[in-house]
Amino acid sequence: MSKTLAFCLGTAALSFGCAGKPAAPFDTLKTSNLTAYRLQNNDVAAAIAATPATPGATAPVIPGLDPNLQNAITAGVQGLQKLIPPGLQIPGLSLPGAAGVPGVTPVADTTPRFQTFRILAQQQVLDNEVKEDLGALLGDKDNFDNTYARCAPNVFFPEFGLSFASAPGAQSNDLLVSLACNQVVSRTFSWPYQSTGMKIGTHADLNELLVKIFPQGT
Repeated sequence: MSKTLAFCLGTAALSFGCAGKPAAPFDTLKTSNLTAYRLQNNDVAAAIAATPATPGATAPVIPGLDPNLQNAITAGVQGLQKLIPPGLQIPGLSLPGAAGVPGVTPVADTTPRFQTFRILAQQQVLDNEVKEDLGALLGDKDNFDNTYARCAPNVFFPEFGLSFASAPGAQSNDLLVSLACNQVVSRTFSWPYQSTGMKIGTHADLNELLVKIFPQGT
C-alpha cells in the first residue's frame, strides 16, 4: 500500500470517528436516565382558560376557530348560563361574566404536565439501543434544516417530550418534539445547532424510534 493511500484512509477514518460522536448533550443520552412523554399538543381547555373574560362577553374567542363553530359555542354558553342559578359556581367550570362565590377556592389544575403540556402517557426508556439511536439522530447537526420547519415562529404543537439526565438529581435535559411542525425544541439546555427543523429522513427515523417507545395504542 502506498504512503499516500495509507494517509488518505487514515484521514478518512479519523474524520468518520469525529463525525460519529453526537453533539452535547446527546453524547450522554445512551447512558442517561431517559423518560419519554406522549403529549396533548393542543390543549383547547387551557387555551380557553387563558382567555380573560370581559364584561358583556358571551364566550371566549378561540383563535383560528371556524366562525360558525364559535357561534355555536357562544349559544351553548348562553343557554348554560340561563340554567345555572345566579351566584352558583361549578368547580372547574368558569363561565364568562360569572362572578365567583365568596369563600370558594377555585379547583386547582392537577393535570400531569411536561413543560406545560398535558401528559397522555409516559415511559421510562431502558433499551440502550433505542437511546443510542436517539443520541446519534439528535446529535447530528446535518439532520436539521429550518427550511423543513412547518410552523410559524412562536407556534409549536409538540406530540412528544424527552427528558434525560446523566445521574439521579442531576439537571435534566428537556426537549419537545413536534412531528406536525417538523421541529425539535430544547427547553432546559442550549440547542447545539442553528436549525431546529427536521429533514425528511430525520422525521421518519425519529417517528420510527418513538413508535418503539410508544407502540400503537399506548
